[in-house]
Amino acid sequence: MLLTRPALTADDATATALLNCLVREVCAPEHQVWPDGGHLVLRLPRAGVTLRTGLARPPSGATYRLAPPFEERRGSDWIATGWDRLADLVAGELELATGQANPEFLAQVRDSRAGLAAILEARSEPSKAPASRYVESEQSLVSGHRFHPSPKARQGAPSQWLPYAPETRARFLPRWLAVREDLLVEEGDPTAFAPLDELGPDAPPGHRVLPVHPWQLSLLADRPVLRQAFARGLVQDLGPAAPEVVPTSSVRTAYVPAADVFCKFSLDIRITNCVRKNAWYELTGAVALDRLIRPIFAALEGCTFLAEPAYRSIALADLHVHEGLGVILRQGVGGLKGTPLLAAALADPYGGTLSGLPVLATPEGALAWWDAYVRYVAKPALHAYLDHGIVLEAHLQNVLVAVDDDGMPIETAFRDLEGTKLTPAWQDRLAGLPARVREAVTYDNGRAWNRVVYCLLVNHLTEIAAAVADLHPDLDPDLWPAVRHHFAACGTDHPQLRALLAGVPFPAKANLRARWSRSADRAATYVPVPNPFAGP
Repeated sequence: MLLTRPALTADDATATALLNCLVREVCAPEHQVWPDGGHLVLRLPRAGVTLRTGLARPPSGATYRLAPPFEERRGSDWIATGWDRLADLVAGELELATGQANPEFLAQVRDSRAGLAAILEARSEPSKAPASRYVESEQSLVSGHRFHPSPKARQGAPSQWLPYAPETRARFLPRWLAVREDLLVEEGDPTAFAPLDELGPDAPPGHRVLPVHPWQLSLLADRPVLRQAFARGLVQDLGPAAPEVVPTSSVRTAYVPAADVFCKFSLDIRITNCVRKNAWYELTGAVALDRLIRPIFAALEGCTFLAEPAYRSIALADLHVHEGLGVILRQGVGGLKGTPLLAAALADPYGGTLSGLPVLATPEGALAWWDAYVRYVAKPALHAYLDHGIVLEAHLQNVLVAVDDDGMPIETAFRDLEGTKLTPAWQDRLAGLPARVREAVTYDNGRAWNRVVYCLLVNHLTEIAAAVADLHPDLDPDLWPAVRHHFAACGTDHPQLRALLAGVPFPAKANLRARWSRSADRAATYVPVPNPFAGP
């Protein structure tokens, strides 16, 4: 039985995201949430306010399917509560809980709600037709992160970013610069950019081409050093030119179908938690990590890591320009065995990507699909950490699952070296890198394990399991034993893995608290959530 949900609206999606965050980070850790028939009741422990939301179906693991109506207790009555009232209540509760104010928070929630409304309006235009199954999966995340208070918050007015928004099925031409050869900076494989260069415009003699994001170039237009470089002819603006690119789910990374490569552009724009700029140590770190881990993934069965073999930028007397025009080249998806689909699209409760796979039409097929999914996603991520000290951010937006014609998983592709880290066991092999680069590409052992478990189990498999249970609710009890089987098969001589299998709570990244404290993503704290391995 397919779970039916009301049509997506900006108001309801904003309210649902706020309530998801409240349940996970505030109410559940203090035992202030409980089911009541077809509702979930939650109490704000500091503010003393009681809220109620509908449940689309019974809970599955550590996640809920919340649904309207959203209500607040007033005396003996339940009063309808809008997203803006919920945002005020969240802000008040966090201020009481932390003793700190955040004057930016409500504006970010408002901006996110406005952004989602603009996306829904633009997406409804009849000319916005999907390109391919893969591209549609990348551009289908309309509502965004379910456990973030402002999942669609973006700096700037919608008119500035809608032309480059993946959720609107956008396409655009890169802006091309001709950079004097002695000012062009490259690290990594010198041939990596060749497929892209062959399709781009010709550079004048003594110059090389540099593709840049049009939005980013407009953000840098007033930098004096860059303006002087244009005036002196050191850099020439060749304008927008083919090949056409497709923005993917991260917004700033664009797929170039004609060259089968990705360009990870810089964007000096805050999107959800972070400003999406390629810092100098991330440019160098990507190339260094690619060199170190690519041979390891070549030996892992059933998966690949999309290589980031090179970056290109410009050397001017302004670090902001160097970072802002830095572009990392990433391997494309043409070599995968089947049709790649973004994992986040499979998990999206408002989308139809998962239900569109034929193999999931029956409970038996869905269970076989789930077993294969866990095998191809979880086992490589675990072996990378347990056997090699590689911390993959295997969350929903960093994993592509290649499927056959029936939708059965046959291969997994992991991506994004910015989120990939190494444990302290790698320190000797990193000795030749600058100290800031070493710091950026490593985690201590505790942070490493929390990141692996959060990304793989909480952000990823918990949400995919919930999506399977939406299709076949009776399968819910059978899903997590399959996960446990694959985890145990990775070897139980690792004490952290044994503790996980014994039922210790999962660590969930506290996105709400990170936004409230205005912390960098790397400094985010974790809250405990129920571990389905522990049983009832």
